[in-house]
Amino acid sequence: MRAIVAHQPHDLRIEERPAAARPGPGEVRVQITRGGICGSDLHYYHHAGFGTVRLKEPMILGHEVAGRIVETGSGITCVAAGDQVAVNPSMPCGHCHFCLRDQRNQCLDMRFFGSAMRFPHMQGLFRDEVTLPVEQVFKVPAALDPGLAACAEPFAVCLHAVAGAGSLLGKSVLVSGCGPIGNLVIAAARHAGAAEITATDLAGAPLAIAASLGASRTLNLAEAPEALAPFAERKGLFDVVFECSGSARALATALEVVRPGGTLIAVGLGGDIPLPLNLVVAKEVILKGSFRFDAEFAWAVQLISSGAVDLSPLISATLPAGEADAAFRLASDRSQSMKVQLAFNN
Repeated sequence: MRAIVAHQPHDLRIEERPAAARPGPGEVRVQITRGGICGSDLHYYHHAGFGTVRLKEPMILGHEVAGRIVETGSGITCVAAGDQVAVNPSMPCGHCHFCLRDQRNQCLDMRFFGSAMRFPHMQGLFRDEVTLPVEQVFKVPAALDPGLAACAEPFAVCLHAVAGAGSLLGKSVLVSGCGPIGNLVIAAARHAGAAEITATDLAGAPLAIAASLGASRTLNLAEAPEALAPFAERKGLFDVVFECSGSARALATALEVVRPGGTLIAVGLGGDIPLPLNLVVAKEVILKGSFRFDAEFAWAVQLISSGAVDLSPLISATLPAGEADAAFRLASDRSQSMKVQLAFNN
């Protein structure tokens, strides 16, 4: 079968790998139909890793995928051959300290498809077929666009972030940074009942998508650097801020515009950056991080499947899997793309 394999920076190869194994008891064999290119995939593509995480062996990329069941092992009743499914790439151990505390996203022995955090690496899902525990697949309607089904994983990340803020019903929200995660946070916040959502970015194209996903107001801070200044009046006006860029300047601004007693959820990763601690203390800001997801994956699948949210504006292009290098280059160009997906036409 074909697999999309990263070797070194900008060394992405389409290789033949052994066929997926026949499913055993409690397992299913899935034909991958669609895969979304994530920011972590781009880090492996451009830099062979991020932070201290580095490729030590060739690794199949990809963790945002949908597919169809082609074969089931014994004891499977929840899905059948032919069913379309979204695949949960997160496999916590289920028995460590954090799993037992219902913090499975913090698992001490997490296996996550397409990750070089452990060695041997956890190979990814950009391949024609894969055999998985049935717990990793979630049935979606046969008529659902597989591209939308493949958005379940990043949307689950954003549902987890929004849940961390508590009730958003009637709240004033700022989303700072409108990449794929920021825009999906907007969709999740709108569904959660936010009364007003302000979105900021340094480019116009992402902000246009933000508006289509539920932003009430969009501000291009490259064109109008002081556009958020009025929201810093009276010690800050936003009830909740989701900082999705990982930028030190954006974090500092977020702390200026969040109201006293408000909540700031840090979603974007940007390395070690200064923290204006005086503002956190003086304004009694609730500062929280948000990492991956757990039960939110099933929630994401349900919302997408039912049509309660429409994430189609997020998908900017779909290229054949055989053109993976071109797809990764397109996904790297923020002026042209938001979420680029690969079509596996088997």
